[in-house]
Amino acid sequence: MLEQLKSHIDSQFPFLKKSKCLIACSGGLDSVVLAHLCRELDLDFALAHCNFHLRGDESDADEVFVIDLGDQLNAEVFIEHFDTTAYAEEEKQSIQVAARELRYHWFYGLADALQFDVILTAHHADDNLETILFNLTRGTGITGLKGIPEMNDKVVRPLLPFTREALEAYAKTKSIHWREDSSNSTNKYARNYLRHHVIPKLKSLNPELLQNVNSTINNLKDTADIVEESLNAVAKRAIVDIDEQAIHFKISEFKKVNNSKAYLYEMFKYYGFTAWDDIVDLLDAQSGKQVFSETHRLIKDRKHLILTEIHNDHHEDVLIETIESKIETHLGKLSFSDADKKIESDHSSIYVDKDLIEFPLALRKWRKGDVFNPIGMKGKKKLSKYFKDEKLSLTDKENTLLLCSDDKIVWVIGRRADDRFKVTKKTKHILNIRIN
Repeated sequence: MLEQLKSHIDSQFPFLKKSKCLIACSGGLDSVVLAHLCRELDLDFALAHCNFHLRGDESDADEVFVIDLGDQLNAEVFIEHFDTTAYAEEEKQSIQVAARELRYHWFYGLADALQFDVILTAHHADDNLETILFNLTRGTGITGLKGIPEMNDKVVRPLLPFTREALEAYAKTKSIHWREDSSNSTNKYARNYLRHHVIPKLKSLNPELLQNVNSTINNLKDTADIVEESLNAVAKRAIVDIDEQAIHFKISEFKKVNNSKAYLYEMFKYYGFTAWDDIVDLLDAQSGKQVFSETHRLIKDRKHLILTEIHNDHHEDVLIETIESKIETHLGKLSFSDADKKIESDHSSIYVDKDLIEFPLALRKWRKGDVFNPIGMKGKKKLSKYFKDEKLSLTDKENTLLLCSDDKIVWVIGRRADDRFKVTKKTKHILNIRIN
């Protein structure tokens, strides 16, 4: 197995031979064998062990074992303790999800702080099969059927081509000891049920199951490359605008393709959406129709779909006490300064009669029923009618801020000033208001 791994690293991960590696080591068979193999290959590595305090004395014994393993392999060992149960309750997550989140957050922080080039994990072919079957039970696309990636950001998984059986055979040949996690024997978790009941039956039906799965994964990766190429081509045509608040997609580009639902799924699957029929219906829905995931929403706006994050924060009115105030907003920094004369106003700057302004000014979101006197026009206009005439999208409206003096709108910031505060021949003091 050592020669096979050496050949695999030479062909797929030659950079590991010159990298500073951090091995995620639980003390179980997989990570212990990986550590021994890395020592045999003379790689530069240290061990990182998480004590999740989920199995009492057993967890502490795992920690002691990994420390002893580090001494045996002449490798530095890093240990971190977690109150996993409390974290899971606080974040409303399962124990498994919480533990995964905690360990990878620590691994990445440790790697950045101590300049480790890569994080090695000991996932193998059996783990890959479990992941694919697990994804199948939940529903998935090509990405979920590709299994665990061999490399993802800083994380490298050099043992993916090898079976657990091969790892155990190597360990026994080399008289390598490891720790058994008692939680792996329970059927409490879906993965364990697959491991103990489903996969053994599949292997009995086909002894070459893992080899065939690996072959299928490689085929799916090739297919995924074709899908990605096609998706990128559609995205390039469909995306018409990207900013900090939203991404705008041209609906006509989704209607041109043969299978709109497939492209919509691939385009938006990472944003947590599940109601795919509703998303397809957005293409022909009335403007303003929305579909939500837990973190994002898709909005139909005339000829576009608009993707935005869901923010639960509520904007409170901000009082601006003096001309010296500088206010940070999502549109930019709002500032005030005296001016000797009026210069042509634009979207980022207006000039008003300072004597008509009453401090404190109020900075707020627009409200139903708001009216203002658009500069250059006679009379009042409902802000909602102004938005409609300007063809503003729902997200544009939601992001609009108003600067008000004594309940009168001075400026629809970045869009239109109010005629009641304009500079005239009678103006004695001019105030410049700017959004940077």
